[in-house]
Amino acid sequence: MLSKNQLKYIQSLHQKKYRQQHGAFLVEGAKSVQEVLQSDFQTELVVATEAFYKENAPLIDRQRTPVEIASVADLERAGTLESNNAALAVVRTKENRPLLAELAEIALILDEIRDPGNLGTILRIADWYGVPKILCSETTADIYNPKVISASKGSFTRVSWWYGDVVEVLKQVQSDNVAAPPENQIAVYGAFLNGGDVHTLPFRKSGYLVMGNESNGIRAEVAKYVTQRVTIPRYGGAESLNVGIATAVLLDNIRRVTSPN
Repeated sequence: MLSKNQLKYIQSLHQKKYRQQHGAFLVEGAKSVQEVLQSDFQTELVVATEAFYKENAPLIDRQRTPVEIASVADLERAGTLESNNAALAVVRTKENRPLLAELAEIALILDEIRDPGNLGTILRIADWYGVPKILCSETTADIYNPKVISASKGSFTRVSWWYGDVVEVLKQVQSDNVAAPPENQIAVYGAFLNGGDVHTLPFRKSGYLVMGNESNGIRAEVAKYVTQRVTIPRYGGAESLNVGIATAVLLDNIRRVTSPN
């Protein structure tokens, strides 16, 4: 049974300032808790129903994670999900380590993606298409937000991320490209309304795909470093695409061109 102090601590992690203060975040629901227990994340506490614990005891015990048995009502009171009949976990955040795309690798750059649901979906899409790294502008939604973690459906355990000044990263990419032979240069693709048709472009195997803000697109200071603007052509009457859907379409076409098969 959860103590008052445990309940207060878990509930505090709903907010970014306390996640940063404690270096911890919430993972909720059976699937996501199972995923994090099998990952390299350090789990601080599992709160679970008796049924979930019995079914997953070997997994939980392998990490020697403290467990509190709780009712469904306690889980829902402690967490953020409207319905959670299984478990939640308190997990340690990771160090914010710089990431760069390597040769023959595609990485994502997210410029001011503000919606947590969109960010979680993009994590899942990156995982699906084998994109291992995501570089986030400092104004992109917090990846440890419970809505992001929930929307990622466990993919947050298989994708790495970094938050920082993406403009400085792109400046360095541009500088490195000047000195590199053509075959070792890193492309920077960006999603725009006035770019080349994604269905016809000859994508390189090494590069970054920049996705911009849901309303305003890619900032001008980021756009100046994009080497190839890319557009998803519109055939119907919709005004725009959700940024998660657009990311999936673009990555699908990049993989179609660059996949060895």
